[in-house]
Amino acid sequence: MASTAESEDAAVLAAYTSSWHAQTEAYSKASSAGTDLKKNTTLRALFDIEQDLEVMRKAGQVTTGKPVISPKVLKVTAAKIPTATVTDCIDTTHWILTDKASKKPVPLPTTRLVKYVSTASLEKWGKTWMVTKLTAQEQAC
Repeated sequence: MASTAESEDAAVLAAYTSSWHAQTEAYSKASSAGTDLKKNTTLRALFDIEQDLEVMRKAGQVTTGKPVISPKVLKVTAAKIPTATVTDCIDTTHWILTDKASKKPVPLPTTRLVKYVSTASLEKWGKTWMVTKLTAQEQAC
């Protein structure tokens, strides 16, 4: 039988992964409408994603392909509102920013990190883990 810590880690990772799947879907159409984004993503993380989507809509851009994620739970803290921290290596090699009209990739700086470290903060609201903040680190992985 899995320990409470192991099952909590699994629940944290499931929420984080669900958030990323919904983000990928939203970025593919530059809109969160009709996605499950709000199911596991809220507060600062949701605000930042919605800002990105707005910029993409105005620029006529969407993404194609998918990022590859490799999340690991760093810490789960029991409290009145339990919190968790996840670290990840986001691989955007096959997740391409694309001009919606021409379907051509948008030129990006050659200095940008294609694989980078990201951290996520989560809070447990009732029985549901919610991604509250996503922070891309200026660090390759």
